[in-house]
Order: sequence, then structure tokens, then C-alpha cells
Amino acid sequence: MIDRPPVMIVRACLREGRGGSPTAVLDEVPLSDDERCRVPVLAGTSHAVFVSVRGPAVSLRFFTAEGELPACGHGTVAALAFLAERAGDTEYRTTVRTAGRTFAGRAVREKALFRVAFTSGPVELREPTAAECGLVLPALGVTPHALAPGTRVASVGRARLLVPVATRSTLAALAPDFEQLGAACDRFGLLGCYVYSAPARSGRIAARMFAPSIGVPEDIANANSTACLAADLAGRGVTGIAVDMGDSLGSPATITATARPGATVQVGGTAEVTGMILPS
Repeated sequence: MIDRPPVMIVRACLREGRGGSPTAVLDEVPLSDDERCRVPVLAGTSHAVFVSVRGPAVSLRFFTAEGELPACGHGTVAALAFLAERAGDTEYRTTVRTAGRTFAGRAVREKALFRVAFTSGPVELREPTAAECGLVLPALGVTPHALAPGTRVASVGRARLLVPVATRSTLAALAPDFEQLGAACDRFGLLGCYVYSAPARSGRIAARMFAPSIGVPEDIANANSTACLAADLAGRGVTGIAVDMGDSLGSPATITATARPGATVQVGGTAEVTGMILPS
């Protein structure tokens, strides 16, 4: 990699000030895509976000070890916290541009943390095909008796499968065959699979996101999939959710989202800017 740039580590979507998804955030630099893919590997994170400030707007690019993503929810949370920390204001607002989309984002300082929210893009929902379910669900390890009603294919940039299971204990016990799951997702053009428990009356949900096709066998926090779920549940009368993730990876995370039928989704979480990795 040419002239390794300084990288800030931001823990996105904390739960009660703990855990979260460590994310590499750095200013836009002249790197090839292959070099950008090396940044999360070198930083020890699942994702890297490249930030370019252009007047009143901010452009973001997201990379994993496997390539560029058109969108990344927890990466957006991390980038907004990074920018708010640098601005030094109590409240930071900006217009965010990603691949093919422009939306509003904000971050509010709460002592050492930032409460971040942004507007999700339009969520497209459809019923999965029998072929999709027939290959993906066995690879996940979701048996018919464990499956709850409401499996959907959802897209906010890229399609992913939303898979409801009956209980949190079923969710916690999942042990996917990642090679088989990656092949099934690749066949149908899916980003991955977001498996979640039935919502409690409070709107509290547990979820796990499996995305081996993009080099992330399991994601600590996935805000865009949470936005997809919020849009789906809004049509069934649930307008606000808080989703717990990351417990199986030892890094508890929580993402919040609000939605109404036919309206945009507000999604976000709490973030902490933890420190900088300097070039060696």
C-alpha cells in the first residue's frame, strides 16, 4: 500500500456504552480499490469507510476485504461520529452521498459518545422464491419448525434475505455452513442473511447478520438490514424497533430504527471515536 494513511477506529452502534462494531474511518486518499480492501484487514475491522468532504456535503465509500459496497449502515454511523468529533460541535448535521444516493445525517454529542441517525433509502420488499429458501435456509441451519412467518427479500442498495425465527435461543444456536451459504447467496445475488427473533411488545429484537460473500461471515452490527426490517414491520403495525446484535461475537451492539408505512426509515445508533492508528 502506498503511504499508509492514518486510520481512526470508531465503535459504531454501542449498547449502553459497550461493545459496538469497530470500523476503520479515514479521509479520502489516492488508493486503488485493492489497496482500499487492505485497509480493514490492516486495521483489524470488518469494514473501512473513506470520507470526502465536499462543501456542505460528505461523500462516503465503503470497503470490506472482498470489495466495495454501495452502502453500509454502521459505516455511515461511524463516519458521522468521526466528522462530528472533528467538527467539535454539540450537534453536527450534513448531507451524505453514497453510491447513487443522497440523504440527511446527524450526530449529537453526549459526553464522550455520539448519538447518530440518518435517513435510509427506499426499501424494496418482496416474497422470496422457493428456490431461494430451498438453498439459503438449510445453509443457515434454519429448520422449518424454527422458521417464523414473514421471510422477505429486502433491498436498500443490495438485496438480502430477512429470516424470522421463533425465539432468541434458536437465533443464538445457529451455526451456518458459511461455504454453502456464500455459494447460495452468490447464486441469487444476495448480500447475505439477516436472521431475527420475533419482536417483543417493546419492539426489542435480537438479530444476526451472515454475509460470507462479502468477506464478513458474521457482522457485529448491520444498520441497513435493520432499516429493511423496520420498513417490513411498519406494514404490520410496528413503528419502532431496537435490535440487539453482536452477542455471539462478544461485542454487544444495538441499532434503532423507526418507520411508518410508505415513509422513509430513520436508523442509527450510538458511537465512540476510540483512537487513531498511525502509519508505521
